[in-house]
Amino acid sequence: MNETPGNNPRWPAIVRLVLLFVLFFAADLLIGLVLNAVSGSAIASLVLGPVLAALALWLYLAVVRFVERRRATELNRPDAVRGLARGAVIGLAMFVVVIGVIAVFGGYEVDGWGSVGAMLASLGVMIGAATIEELIFRGVLFRIIAEMGNTTIALVVSAVLFGGLHLFNPQASVWGALAIAVEAGLMLGAAFMAFRNLWVPIGIHWAWNFAQQGIFGANVSGSGHSAGLLDASTPGPSWLTGGEFGPEASVVSIIVGLAATVYFLRLAKRRDDVPAPNTATAA
Repeated sequence: MNETPGNNPRWPAIVRLVLLFVLFFAADLLIGLVLNAVSGSAIASLVLGPVLAALALWLYLAVVRFVERRRATELNRPDAVRGLARGAVIGLAMFVVVIGVIAVFGGYEVDGWGSVGAMLASLGVMIGAATIEELIFRGVLFRIIAEMGNTTIALVVSAVLFGGLHLFNPQASVWGALAIAVEAGLMLGAAFMAFRNLWVPIGIHWAWNFAQQGIFGANVSGSGHSAGLLDASTPGPSWLTGGEFGPEASVVSIIVGLAATVYFLRLAKRRDDVPAPNTATAA
């Protein structure tokens, strides 16, 4: 979609890119520390996750208005409920397909009930994590690189760095990071292009992670053992189950993610999407 330049940003695009990336990456680290500190309490996690997400959104809106001198239309309030709901349905459906296919081939088994408290904790934590990560990788990296003139480069760079972020997790692997870059980084960037707002990618990201951990009790992105509503195991070859990294390192996830990416890119093309999401309205 065609982008209208902002109204005289305070700094060039590359300066804004570095400034905003560093700022929100620091916010991501802070949010992670807070959520880890309360991880033992379902109520604290359930409350703090959305609160921290709201603070991150407010910070993004305020910083964009100050630095870029525009209103952040990629986070238009009227689009919030519909966008988050649409994204949540997409993310949940995608993961259900993934875990269903893995189960059909013997790679996922339910051993019993897990914990409602763990599910509620996951609900809150994933809201906070998904929101800040989408602000960083789609709201800052993808958007500003695309503004500099090349949507393809923006899509690839934001996806690769998004995958690379997951190399810091305890059970991380290069294959897992590459899988995340392909199935999620590209897909979420394409969703941003297709729906022209950050609400849909946030909803997809949150619902996928919550379903993975909070409902199905599977490991998330190499972060270690996950507890959720179901107590489950993932027997079978790592190419099918994702091994210790979790289902995101499964070839099934890659296929489903790539299929969604192609669909979103076609949708973006049909909407006359050429360089980048329409994010710049004069302040």
